[in-house]
Amino acid sequence: MNSSLAQVIILLLLGGFYLPVIFFAVQRREEGQGGATWLVVLYALLAMVINIAEAVWQAGEGTLLFQELQTYIAFTLGVIMMVTLQVFLKREFWWAWIGYFGAWALGLALILTNALNLQDTLWTNGELILYRSRLGPAWVILGWIILSIALILNLSNAQRQSRQPLLRGRLAYWWAPIFFTLISDILLFSGILITGQPLRLLVAVGIAYVVGTHYVPDLRNITRRILIYLASIIALVGFYAGGFLVIQALFGKNENYNPLIAGTVAALFIAMLFTPLNALVSRAITKWMKGDQYDASMTIHQYSESISNILDMDRLSSIAIGIMLEAMQIDRGFLFLVDAERQADGRRTYKIRNAQNPEERQHVAVELEEDGVIASNFIREQKPLLQYDLDLHPAFRAASPAERNWFNELRCEVYIPIFAKKQWIGMLAFGSKLSGNRYTREDLSVLSAHANQTAVALENARLVDNLMRLNQELRQARRTLEKNNQELQRIDQAKSDFISIASHELRTPLTVIKGYTEMLMEDPKLENGQKTMMKGIHDGTMRLHEVMDSMFDIAQLDARSLIPHLQPVDLARLIEKVCSDHIKAIREREQNLTIKIPSLPLVKADSHLVEKMINHLMRNAVKFTPNRGRITLTGRQIPAIVNLPNGGVEIIVSDTGVGVDPNLREVIFTKFYQPGELGKHSTSKSRFKGGGAGLGLALSKGIVEAHGGRIWVESPGYDEVNFPGSQFHVIFPLTKLEDGEVHKTGEPAILEVTPAIAK
Repeated sequence: MNSSLAQVIILLLLGGFYLPVIFFAVQRREEGQGGATWLVVLYALLAMVINIAEAVWQAGEGTLLFQELQTYIAFTLGVIMMVTLQVFLKREFWWAWIGYFGAWALGLALILTNALNLQDTLWTNGELILYRSRLGPAWVILGWIILSIALILNLSNAQRQSRQPLLRGRLAYWWAPIFFTLISDILLFSGILITGQPLRLLVAVGIAYVVGTHYVPDLRNITRRILIYLASIIALVGFYAGGFLVIQALFGKNENYNPLIAGTVAALFIAMLFTPLNALVSRAITKWMKGDQYDASMTIHQYSESISNILDMDRLSSIAIGIMLEAMQIDRGFLFLVDAERQADGRRTYKIRNAQNPEERQHVAVELEEDGVIASNFIREQKPLLQYDLDLHPAFRAASPAERNWFNELRCEVYIPIFAKKQWIGMLAFGSKLSGNRYTREDLSVLSAHANQTAVALENARLVDNLMRLNQELRQARRTLEKNNQELQRIDQAKSDFISIASHELRTPLTVIKGYTEMLMEDPKLENGQKTMMKGIHDGTMRLHEVMDSMFDIAQLDARSLIPHLQPVDLARLIEKVCSDHIKAIREREQNLTIKIPSLPLVKADSHLVEKMINHLMRNAVKFTPNRGRITLTGRQIPAIVNLPNGGVEIIVSDTGVGVDPNLREVIFTKFYQPGELGKHSTSKSRFKGGGAGLGLALSKGIVEAHGGRIWVESPGYDEVNFPGSQFHVIFPLTKLEDGEVHKTGEPAILEVTPAIAK
């Protein structure tokens, strides 16, 4: 009785031990995998229930049928373990094993209910007998064998196919639960019923740990350290024993021999050998187990010296990656540039592009959203990110498929961000180690140190790369501009050719029309109505003739064949004459005209061309000055200056018109420029803002420059409401005088025209 009570207590205690396992699994469900975690809970609950049931059976002195029930439970737990593994590996057909369990349960139900009407003795050869009552356990054991083989094969294939050492290391922890399951179930099927099946508790603990722990210790590294420790102990003990025996053999027969002193000497000898011996053993075992061996400080020093003065991006990428691949024995690596870009909608993205390492294939650039899980992790943590985390850690489940695919296509295991002045400017990416080992914390620290060393060199190389790219764009823009300039020159030449041809070809017929209309107008036999019509034809012809004259002069300017016929010209008298031709238009527009020109020196000029120039300036002032506006012409003599060694004469045409846009002060002097809409063209010479051929100011500039002078405009701006006005300045240079000669001066010109009277 006391024995049964002890077994009950043991069973209840074993059942209670499952509660911490369940609590651990539930608490770590966020760090592990949700589906697999709940399957672990189910496994632990079922094992705990069967332990409690066994305690009840022990207290009630039940039958041996409980052992058969344990067989069924063993198979059920095996199915739960298989489904847990499938869910952990993210296999799509994990539900197939639930179907397998359903088929097994159906077969077991048919056997237990004898739905097939089987005989009690199914088979016998005289010595062996197969009873129907043993068919159920046999059916279960057969299913368990198939399940166990499949479990081992699935785990082996998963480890072999995984390209991530961290995942392979995590899968290695599955072997312990599988091993304990096999031992426990084989003992059970052999008829050895262990109280409480304690190995199942170890299975539950192992599965809960591997499912709920994202970063598991490296078993290979643990094994290596244990072997180094044991080998060092054995070597030290061997050296100590050997040294002690040598000393005893040499000095043992000496009467002064003291074993304590001999042991002390041997111990001193071992102490001297401890550090080099331990290092030797460590290197030997590490090499035997294909461990990683490199000098981190030496690698960082070499890396820093190699990239410190590199400004070429391709060379920096090649050397930086090459050093790391060789030092740490890595199969592949990349250097990426990160460009922060602000989108039109205000979103900030990080564009990751290859640094164009010629030894590696290029990758399409990817844009990471600033608020995305991957970019925010890099910016927030500023530490290496493992592909293992991208694939399995719950924090990265929300990553977009495009971002996941881009990182998967790199086939790398670790990504190290590069920051300079708290700005993310680059990223290093490295693949698997040639040894197949995982990246340790020491490895990640070394890679982070290399990223920090790369930051300054990368920033300098980026500046040079951006400058070279900008220079290339500027060269391309210059080539495009030169091509456009050539095209514009061709178009301008074609326009000049057209003007030249048109002005020559149209002058003759216009002269004929002008002559005949004048003859008809003088014919006394013509009626008044006909004379009015002929006058209209004559006025239009004169307007066309004037335009043709301007076009002819422009053609001469383009051909550089406009040669002024220089003679002394009194600008005041010439201006007065031109203004008298505009008095009618000024009075029609109710404008005020004021001429205040003092006595000025005579200039050597072509009076005909200068008259055209003044006429164009006056017509321009009348057209762009509103009704009741004011036009003023003034003049002054300019003393000798650098650009005018003999002095000059300046004429200023001022108005209170719409003004000139400061950005168009040079443009208005080009051919065919129109300040307003083309639809406002008019044959009227005085209509407000009326259009014209667009040749007046261009011809005026050509005439002034042909005389060696200069013309420009000054205006606060263009305003059709407030009318700021404009001032056109024209300077004609004076000729050099001989000794004792003085400039001849003309008479002053003073004139004022108002809408009512003229003085």
